[in-house]
Amino acid sequence: MAINQIYLEKECSWLAFNQRVLQEAADKSVPLLERVRFLGIYTNNLDEFYKVRVAKVKRQLLRGNNQDNAAHSLLNQIQHQTQQAQQAFEKIYAALICEMAQCGIYLNNEQQLTPEHQQWLLAYFRQHILPHIIVTPLTDTFEIDQYIHPHGSYLAVMVKHHHDIKYALIEMPTAQLPHFVQLPSHNSTHHLMVIENIIRHHIRDIFNDLPSTVQLSVYTIKITRDADYQLQQNSGDNLLQQLAQGLTQRLTAPPLRFTYQPTMPAAMQHFFYRNLNLSDYDTVMAAECSQHFNDLSAFPIIGNKYLSYAPLPTINSYPFRHAKTVFDAIKHQDILLYYPYHSFEHVTDFVQQAAFDPTVSHIRISIYRVAKQSIIIDSLINAANNGKQVTVVVELQARFDEQANIHWAQQLTAAGITVLFGVANVKIHSKLCLITRQEQHQSVDYAHIGTGNFNEKTATCYTDFSLFTVHLKITAEVRQLFDYIANPTKQVHFNYLLISPTDTRTRLYQLITNEIDNAQQHRPAGITLKLNNLIDKGLVDKLYYASQQGVKIRLIIRGMCRLIAGIKGISDNITVISIVDRFLEHSRVYIFTNNDDPKVFISSADWMYRNIDRRIEVGCPVLAPVLKQRIIDITNLQLADNVKARILDQSMSNRYVSRGKKQKIRAQTAIYHYLKRSEDQHQQRARKELKYHAKP
Repeated sequence: MAINQIYLEKECSWLAFNQRVLQEAADKSVPLLERVRFLGIYTNNLDEFYKVRVAKVKRQLLRGNNQDNAAHSLLNQIQHQTQQAQQAFEKIYAALICEMAQCGIYLNNEQQLTPEHQQWLLAYFRQHILPHIIVTPLTDTFEIDQYIHPHGSYLAVMVKHHHDIKYALIEMPTAQLPHFVQLPSHNSTHHLMVIENIIRHHIRDIFNDLPSTVQLSVYTIKITRDADYQLQQNSGDNLLQQLAQGLTQRLTAPPLRFTYQPTMPAAMQHFFYRNLNLSDYDTVMAAECSQHFNDLSAFPIIGNKYLSYAPLPTINSYPFRHAKTVFDAIKHQDILLYYPYHSFEHVTDFVQQAAFDPTVSHIRISIYRVAKQSIIIDSLINAANNGKQVTVVVELQARFDEQANIHWAQQLTAAGITVLFGVANVKIHSKLCLITRQEQHQSVDYAHIGTGNFNEKTATCYTDFSLFTVHLKITAEVRQLFDYIANPTKQVHFNYLLISPTDTRTRLYQLITNEIDNAQQHRPAGITLKLNNLIDKGLVDKLYYASQQGVKIRLIIRGMCRLIAGIKGISDNITVISIVDRFLEHSRVYIFTNNDDPKVFISSADWMYRNIDRRIEVGCPVLAPVLKQRIIDITNLQLADNVKARILDQSMSNRYVSRGKKQKIRAQTAIYHYLKRSEDQHQQRARKELKYHAKP
C-alpha cells in the first residue's frame, strides 16, 4: 500500500464528521425539533470549516502560484463533498418542514399568510424591523467585497424598470431582532416566519418612493470570508490593541464562498461574482434559504414536549452536596465530575466560595471561552473586591471569541485583577484553577483540572471531565505552570502532569512504547483513547507501530481522524468509532493498560500538532482507584454504543455499528444512569457509615 493511502486527508475527514451531524438530522428516532437544530449545527460547522480550513487550502494554492497539485485535488474534493452534502441537506430540510406541519408547526413564507397574519406582520414590520433597515445601492464601482460584513445577513434586491436594472443590498437586523418571528396562532398550531421573508413581503414599504411600474425581486445571499488575521510584530501597541486591529482584517478578508438563492437571474449572479472578486478556487453555490439555516440551531422550543429532548436533571455530587464547604469535600477525597450529567454549579461554587472565604489568599485561573453572562467572571471580580490576590490568564486568540476575551480582559483589569496573556506565539488552552487557602499557618492549594472550558452554557451540552484535588505533587505542578506563564524564562519540570509544548509528545511516546514492550513480553497491553481529533502524523505512526507489535488499540474520535483502522499489516489491531448524539462529545481521555495497572489521564489536548507542540495544554493522571475505574467504565460504555456509534474507516461512509442481537446501548443515556447509580451508592455507603459510628 502506498504511504499516502494509510492517512486520510484531515479536511475530508472533517467533512465526514459533519456528515454524521447531518445523519442526526435525518434520524427519525431523534425528536423532530432536535433534528431541525442539528441542521443549524451542521450549517454553523460548515461555515467555520470554510473560514478556517478551506481558507488555509486556498492560501496554500495562492502561495504556490497554482502549482500545488495536491492542494488543487484537495480543494476539488472538498467542493465535490460539500455539493453532495448540500443536496442531502435540502432533502432533509424539505422533509422536516413537512413533518413540522403535520405536528402543527408551520414555517410560513410570504405566500402562506392569512389576512390576520398580514395585518399583524405589517404592524410588526413597521414598528420593529423598518427602523433598522439600511438600503445600499450597488454599482460596478462600489466595492461590495469591502462592504459586506462576514457576520451580517443580507438580501440582494433587483430593481427593474422596463429595461433598466439596478441592484441594492439590505442588511437584515438579525443582531437586534429574533430570526424566527412567531405569528399569532390558534388551535394549538404555531406559525413562524423568518425575518428575510418578512422583509421580502414588505419590500414595497422599503422602496416606497418608486413608482408601481418598478419590479422588485429579492434574493438571499451569503458570503463566507477567510477568518485568519495577522498581528503586527514589533508594534509599539500593546497586545490588546494589536489584536483589536488584527480582527478588523476579517471584515475585509477575501471571500471564499458565495451562496445565493437558485432563482437569482444569471446576470445578477455574474454581477456578484465579478464584484466580489471570486476566483476559480472559491465555492459558488445555489442554495435555498441560504440565510436562516445557521439560526436553526436555536430553533424555538414550541409544540408538544415530545418534539424536543426532555430536560435532563443534573446529578449533584454527593461529596460536594454533603460537605460544609467545597474545600472540606475536596480535602476529604479527590472528586471527579462529568458534565453535563453532573451539575456545573459545583465549579461555580468552587470559585464563588473562594471569593468570600476569609482564608483564601490567591485565586489563579486560565480562561479560554466563558459564557456571555459568566458567574465565574463575576466571582473573580468579587474576590478582588474582597482583597484577595487574583490572577487570570486570558487567551486572547481563542478563535471567534477574541472580541469577547478582549472585553473580559479589560473588565478584569479594571477590577484590579492581574491579567496575563500567556507565552509569545503559544495559545493557552489548559482548563486550570488553583485556589490557595491559609490553613493552620500553612498554604494549602486546591486544584481544578478539566477537559472543558469554564463556561456555564456549554457545560449543559458538552461532555467534559473536571478533577478536583489537593494532591500535593499535582497542585505543586499546577502552581509551577501558572508561575511559568507569568515568567516564561523560568525553568520548569513536570513528573505528574503532561504539559504541552514542554513534554507531552515525549511522554505520550513513552507511554505507547511501554505498551509495546508489554505486548512483546506477552503481558497485558492496550491503549484506549477518546479524542476530538487525531491527526498528528507522529502519534498516528506510533499507534500504527504499536498495532503491528500486537497492542490492541481502541479509539473514540468525534471529529477528524487521519488514522485508518484495519489496514492489513499496519493497523489490524486498531478499531475506531465516533459518537454523535444529543451532547457534543468533548472530553479527552487517555487509558494505557500498563500490565493491568492502568494509567488514566484526562486532558485538554487533542492529538494534533498544534495541541502537542504549539499550545499550553495539560493532561492530568487520575490517581484515586475509584475515579480511575469510573473513567474506564464510562469509556467502556462508549465503546459498547450500538445506537449512536459510527465506524470510521477509509471509505468515510459513517456506517453505524451493527447491533445484531445485542442489547441496545446508547452510551450517553447509559452513562447518565451509571453516574446516577454511583452517586446513589455513595450516599448509601455514607449513611451506613453514619449509622455504624452512631452506635453506642
